[in-house]
Amino acid sequence: MRSCGPPPDASRTHAAAGRAPGSDDRPARSLVDDLLGFVDAGPSPYHVVAECARRLEAGGFRRLEERRRWSLAGGDRVYVVRDGGSLAAVRLGRAAPSEAGFRLVGAHTDSPTLRVRPRADVRRHGYRLLGVQPYGGVLSHTWLDRDLTLAGRAVVRGRDARPVTRLVRLPGAPLRVPSLAIHLHREVTGEGLKLDPQRHLAPLWAVAGEDDPGLAEAVAGELGVEPGDVLASELVTADTQPAARGGAGDAFVFAPRLDNLASCHAGLTALTGAGGADATQVLVLNDHEEVGSRSAEGAAGSFLEDLLRRVVATTEAPGPQELAMALARSQLVSADTAHAVHPNWADRHDPDHRPMPGGGPVLKTDAGQSYATDAGSAAWFVARCADVGVSVQHFVSRADMPCGSTIGPLTAARLGVATVDVGAPVLSMHSCREQAAAADIAPMVAALRAHLESG
Repeated sequence: MRSCGPPPDASRTHAAAGRAPGSDDRPARSLVDDLLGFVDAGPSPYHVVAECARRLEAGGFRRLEERRRWSLAGGDRVYVVRDGGSLAAVRLGRAAPSEAGFRLVGAHTDSPTLRVRPRADVRRHGYRLLGVQPYGGVLSHTWLDRDLTLAGRAVVRGRDARPVTRLVRLPGAPLRVPSLAIHLHREVTGEGLKLDPQRHLAPLWAVAGEDDPGLAEAVAGELGVEPGDVLASELVTADTQPAARGGAGDAFVFAPRLDNLASCHAGLTALTGAGGADATQVLVLNDHEEVGSRSAEGAAGSFLEDLLRRVVATTEAPGPQELAMALARSQLVSADTAHAVHPNWADRHDPDHRPMPGGGPVLKTDAGQSYATDAGSAAWFVARCADVGVSVQHFVSRADMPCGSTIGPLTAARLGVATVDVGAPVLSMHSCREQAAAADIAPMVAALRAHLESG
């Protein structure tokens, strides 16, 4: 299938004109700066959800609780959080879901990182280290010699002895995973760096001392509670260097967690900026994609299905067929970052499918169904991009290389909804610090907004 719309550099033209393509009124540069702030605010999935909730409430969305009865009407804007790391937001359409369906955008809140073990304090050879476990497909060597902190959530004992969940982010850069000097590792130049995640990735916390505070004391101090009141925590390492523009002419975005906070930001921006439509607009941001999505809040779980079922049940006359009718009229755009062709490793791409940074959204296809894209869903997305003057690129893995996957196939299989997998092209995927084109930010927002507003 050939790309539709303008030539591959069209998104650069949009950015150069100073406006996002489509109907977003903010300058394209402002969207990029907004993405940088969004990434910096989200060092863990729990922080990402908190930032999304803040932005949704500023846009007139109200929070619903799954454990309470819902009351909804046409035009309502609501959102739901499950277990702190997953969020879904809904803007009810002018028509009933069984008549107009859902326009869904999906992305994920988690990123590859190092996750702290429950018994984290490690003493080794006169040092204090933190015990960690790789989370997702970590590009391990990129975490060496980075200024790191810890972020996530802690459950503490409240005033009435009930557990209370608090977000936590340690200040400064208390952690680092130092490289081994080449003088002690000369074979690395010929054999390459080989890291054992059990032995070589433990971050350095301090030189051991009798009175040095451990992790529990540091977390408690940051939260203003006693160490014994920290009942449990889920913490991950995070790069402390802020997201930034870079490259000649600030053409690139250099940032941690672009996979997949770039898609979360695009979907959220599209939803809060979209106009009303007959179809009900839905944004779902799942946790745990990087580790297979097999959780109550992951894409393989019931979160989205439960939400859609309740929306239909709350807004339509009771009946056994309305949800199935709504899903049959629906379209899901699963947004996850795509592989831009690497200038030094171009042979790792199929020669006819080499997406370029700045070339527009990438439509991802796989014969083995690692992506959910088919002819119908691809045509839907290409048409929406054409509506707003955005060009489309294509990615297919080499026939002799395995293909990654994302939430699209899992959601499509669970719901039976037409799904297309797309993403902005990035370099250094799964690195501690990734790279994308600034010119790709606005076109993705415009494409997703066109999808949400479509009939």
